[in-house]
Amino acid sequence: MYRKFIVILILLFIFNGYVYVNIFESQKENHRQELSLYKNRITELESVIDEFKLEGLDVTVTMYHPTRGQTDSTPNILADGTKIRIHKASEYKYVAVSRNLLKKNGGWLDYGDFIFLRGTSGKDGVYQVRDTMNRRFVNRIDILESPGTKPYKFDSAKIVKTTMESDFVFVSD
Repeated sequence: MYRKFIVILILLFIFNGYVYVNIFESQKENHRQELSLYKNRITELESVIDEFKLEGLDVTVTMYHPTRGQTDSTPNILADGTKIRIHKASEYKYVAVSRNLLKKNGGWLDYGDFIFLRGTSGKDGVYQVRDTMNRRFVNRIDILESPGTKPYKFDSAKIVKTTMESDFVFVSD
């Protein structure tokens, strides 16, 4: 009786293993198909991002002062850890970007990246990404300015990611 019970358990174990392996194999194929679809979608989205990098992304440009009222409790320390002199803020050529533009949130910019800003009156040029804006803003750039600078806003500017090497080539041409 005991041997029959052991044999039945072993047969049941083998049968369950066979059934589960076949079920998982069919599921594995479904997952491969889904993965292939996701990879294709990622490729499509990367091409859209590349298009923004080449042609420029439409953004709204505003400015901010490094003060407690417009930043956090440490206005002289930017989001990437950079320490600044508040009275020289305009000289740094730093910007804060909306969170949707940062790589860690699915965007294409990172702290330390350089952007070329155009479509503004007197503010076009190369800036470095050093800070982050409040999460309520989307597709927006805030230029760091010294206290006392009058507020400004440009509703239809463009940004393009750039490198310092390409800027040096541009200057020497």
